[in-house]
Amino acid sequence: MWRGEPRGVVIPLVQVVRDGLVESVHFGSRVVLGPGGEVLEAGGDVDEPGYPRSTAKLMQAAGMVRLGLDLPPDLLALASASHSAEEFHLDGARKILGELTEDDLQCPAHLPHDPVLHDVWIAEGRAPRRLAHNCSGKHAAMLATAKLNGWSTQDYLDPAHPLQVKLAETVAELTGEPIAHTAVDGCGAPLFAISLRGLATAVQRVATAPPGTPEHRVAEAIRRHPEMLAGPNRDVTQLMTAVPGLIAKDGAEAVQIAVLPDGVTVAVKIADGSARGRMPATLAALRRFAPRYDWDDVVNRCPSLHAPNMVGL
Repeated sequence: MWRGEPRGVVIPLVQVVRDGLVESVHFGSRVVLGPGGEVLEAGGDVDEPGYPRSTAKLMQAAGMVRLGLDLPPDLLALASASHSAEEFHLDGARKILGELTEDDLQCPAHLPHDPVLHDVWIAEGRAPRRLAHNCSGKHAAMLATAKLNGWSTQDYLDPAHPLQVKLAETVAELTGEPIAHTAVDGCGAPLFAISLRGLATAVQRVATAPPGTPEHRVAEAIRRHPEMLAGPNRDVTQLMTAVPGLIAKDGAEAVQIAVLPDGVTVAVKIADGSARGRMPATLAALRRFAPRYDWDDVVNRCPSLHAPNMVGL
């Protein structure tokens, strides 16, 4: 596993063009799977372990449903979310907590992820709080799952906690590969290192799971409530709204996944961690492997996707 030695070759995925001249280039890795899981494209470090960051929430949510978590679709989507801290997100996290309280959450206190809301909170003199952390829905769901299984809630983030052991098993099963390393994510939860190919395989399995399965419940919740997965000003919510049935999820350090209704799946990691590159690289693959969609029209209907000087390769 990579611990500082040079990594494999990454490929150019996005060019930044100014007046016809390439000004900057983002390199990274990308894998595209066909509806049956066949590899349509693979470039870069697709088989090297890396951190999926918040794109792993689809797998974690499925794992919690397997453990008995029973939430209505909007709250199940929130359990999979990196939300913007709209008031409906905060209210939803409170509902997931039930008899538990915000003090039980062990994610850090944050201001809203959405930059507009962030500035509003500062202008209003509102302090950071745990409910406003973009991962509070996941943490609330973890607490609820631990409680309903009779497990302790004080140490629910410990990798040795029964909840986290079960979630690790779910991640390994869905990716089809062993977890290479366990770290701590920015929210304090265990973070399981997997390959980009494994990530694509896992999210495709969630998105295309048959009705009645925990994975299908998660996928349908996200499709029905894209506003809960991020927020109205966020690119993934806008993209899912513009392309009904598509599932898209972003992660820190420029990880991005997208799964079309037919199962075509794109997974991207921008090597330098620059978030501005993840969506152009994803859209370039969607244009190439799903030409039946009018992607120009999709972009025009999604203000957060407007980046005329960013050219995905």
